[in-house]
Amino acid sequence: MTIDFQQARFAMVEQQVRPWDVLDPRVLETLMTVRREDFVPPRHRKLAFADLPLPLEHGEVMMKPVVEGRMLQAVALEPSDEVLEVGTGSGFVTACLANLAREVTSIDRHADFTERTRARLVADGITNVRLETVDVFDWQPGRQFDAICVTGAVATDPERFAGWLRPGGRLFVIHGQSPVQEAILLTRDGDGLLRESLFETDVPYLHGAEPAPQFTL
Repeated sequence: MTIDFQQARFAMVEQQVRPWDVLDPRVLETLMTVRREDFVPPRHRKLAFADLPLPLEHGEVMMKPVVEGRMLQAVALEPSDEVLEVGTGSGFVTACLANLAREVTSIDRHADFTERTRARLVADGITNVRLETVDVFDWQPGRQFDAICVTGAVATDPERFAGWLRPGGRLFVIHGQSPVQEAILLTRDGDGLLRESLFETDVPYLHGAEPAPQFTL
């Protein structure tokens, strides 16, 4: 059976994402424009718009469309913003961020993710993304950003990335103990951080940010 991807994308936005309180018109237009099916592993292409996380290599996942939509809305990007994405993964969120912001730096510890995303972005004519293969816990950007999106969970210390934010910058991160994690938005306000709880979810942890092992007798 042939899938009408344009119709499936419209249904994803109108029946999944918008009802989950994603109402920002630029975000909705981006989700309608970026071809999600091109970033999904070929074996799961028919499920590109399903309301479920899709498995990637290395035990990673492509987040549910509703989580992606809420994240993109939460960081409230302006066309002049410079963004850091921690966890390139499939590259779909990378492409969405590139559509919403002036410049995107995206990092991932898996070279196949960054190289595949690079090829996809070149094919789509997206030129405002810089990709690096690096472990975020061994990396320093040497600069600050207007927004940071962390696409994997952290068990503790969700504020560790906040030092890379400019004044007024926004950080989206998911933290806590699986299977009940909390998506939060941290906003740099002077020398402090404002914290907003967004929703509950459950995604794989960033490598190196997993919960400490629990030993029992």
